[in-house]
Amino acid sequence: MSTISAGGRQQVFAPLPISRWGHTWRLLLVLAISAAAWVEAAIWQWQHLRAWFWADLGVGIASLVLAHWRRRFPFTVALVTNVATIGSFSSGGPATLTLFSLATRRRWREIVPITLVAMAAGLVSLRSAPGSQEDDLIVTGPALVAILGVIVAWGMYVGSRRELLGTLRERAETAESEQAARVAQARTSERTRIAREMHDVLAHRISTVTMHAGALTYREDLTAAQMRATAEVIQDNARQALVELREVLGLLREEPGDAAPERPQPDATDLDALIREAMTTGLRVSPTIQVDTSGVPPTTGRTAYRVVQEALTNVRKHATYTAVSIDVTGSPGEGLRVVVSNRLPIGQPAHDLPASGLGLIGLRERVELAGGRLDREITPQRDFVLSAWLPWPA
Repeated sequence: MSTISAGGRQQVFAPLPISRWGHTWRLLLVLAISAAAWVEAAIWQWQHLRAWFWADLGVGIASLVLAHWRRRFPFTVALVTNVATIGSFSSGGPATLTLFSLATRRRWREIVPITLVAMAAGLVSLRSAPGSQEDDLIVTGPALVAILGVIVAWGMYVGSRRELLGTLRERAETAESEQAARVAQARTSERTRIAREMHDVLAHRISTVTMHAGALTYREDLTAAQMRATAEVIQDNARQALVELREVLGLLREEPGDAAPERPQPDATDLDALIREAMTTGLRVSPTIQVDTSGVPPTTGRTAYRVVQEALTNVRKHATYTAVSIDVTGSPGEGLRVVVSNRLPIGQPAHDLPASGLGLIGLRERVELAGGRLDREITPQRDFVLSAWLPWPA
């Protein structure tokens, strides 16, 4: 395991798994180091003390096997293999590998004692080597210190590089996770926007169709001309609903060219047409528009249009026979205020639709996304008042 300090806390990175080639060249290097350290002593042992030869070989093989667990128990394995070099020259390769592996952890409280043990074991081993002289330590001693220094320094460099790669890998994974979260959030926002758009478009048309269809069902005193006119209104609104549904569904297409609506989205300049259309369907509307709708920003005007449209839709669904007043006031710098009020009906019409509540929820989200606020209240005079304030920059 590799560690790195970040912001006062320790981040731990698991070492990457070693490939088959990595195991191979490490094994070859260990065997080469052991052979170089043991070759002269092995000849002497075979000729003069064969029991030492076999013991040296057995301890070296055991150290090589023990080095396999150097990543799981780095300190213990490094200590055992380096102590084994006191009487086993063939353990030099495994001892070098375990010391190097320990140094990659970059923990001085582990590196310093094991390095001192390795130095002491190396000096004892050199002193007990066949044919060694006391004067030889003057040369081999500094050489041993230099070799151990190179092993530790190289191991710390490799450990530092592993920590750097681990940090970069963690950052890349974090960036991918954040990107996936942003994509999911964008998809959710887009679905919510499309659902809100479909509600704004279809609820207005379907409520008009439902109201007039209900009139045809329950009114028995209509003349042929009145029935024909009502049927024309139903036909026109049904056709318009299909057209607007096709425009909204175009947002779901994957091709960039098909994703844009075929007609410009409504804005404040379309409020007059929306109110006239509502009046032709039988609603009693008293509009008061005291602003220059052509100067309202597109986003603000589109939101104001949806506020009035949703209010008229709710009146048509739940309070068909009540009068509606629409007040649009404001100025640049002060904001745009839209107030729609109607008297609550006594009783419920026979063709009333169930209230879902999703329209006002979606409308509130739309207004808040535009930087405004939406309020609704019922006055003591039994008036339902829907008011919205929208930003209008100076």
